[in-house]
Amino acid sequence: MSPRKTFLTRTLGALAVAGAGLTGCLASGASAAAPLPAPGFDPPAHGLQVAVLSGGCFWGVQGVFEHVKGVRKVWAGYAGGKQATAQYDLVSTGTTGHAESVQVEFDPAQISYGQILRIFFSVATDPTQVNRQFPDEGPQYRSEIFYQTAAQKAVAVRYIGQLEAAKAFPRAIATRVDPDTGFFRAEEHHQDYLVHHPNQPYIAIYDMPKIAQLRAEFPTAFRAEPNLAL
Repeated sequence: MSPRKTFLTRTLGALAVAGAGLTGCLASGASAAAPLPAPGFDPPAHGLQVAVLSGGCFWGVQGVFEHVKGVRKVWAGYAGGKQATAQYDLVSTGTTGHAESVQVEFDPAQISYGQILRIFFSVATDPTQVNRQFPDEGPQYRSEIFYQTAAQKAVAVRYIGQLEAAKAFPRAIATRVDPDTGFFRAEEHHQDYLVHHPNQPYIAIYDMPKIAQLRAEFPTAFRAEPNLAL
């Protein structure tokens, strides 16, 4: 099932949640009880780095990281499946192995991989939801980290363990950690969607609160002017 197959279905789902007075991560009841701790293991890296992250609808996750200092470029796309099926209509069937993802190019001299993951878990996604993210249901909306190197894998695995040990969330973290087997950019009209459609009901209800939360929780990392993909 893909509640985002049509604009109408998506909008109706968002409005139903809005009518219940729920927005953003607060709708899940699984948001962290306190600001998440910084990763205890976060070794330095040199040269531009890439993080590939899946956390539900790529519109909102891309929008979050476009407002993060040290991030050079963020692309919305697909990861976990084959290039031949990296198309929105196919991915939306939930049968391709792909997850809606973002590819974050960042400068580790300004922001570390561990800090990228801290923002991801704090603001961009609810890591306790399995094969869904709020009204979006299916494996294409799963939470997953696609690591590029053994060092990234170690940071991700240790940070998840750290958060679990600290009971940072009221439910277990469901985020998978797997090697990146290929990232494929989404269609052009999906890029920078949040910036171009801030008043679209789904964006207004689920994703704009993430930008406000980023500004509030990470003021020194927040960039007011988004760095767009296109």
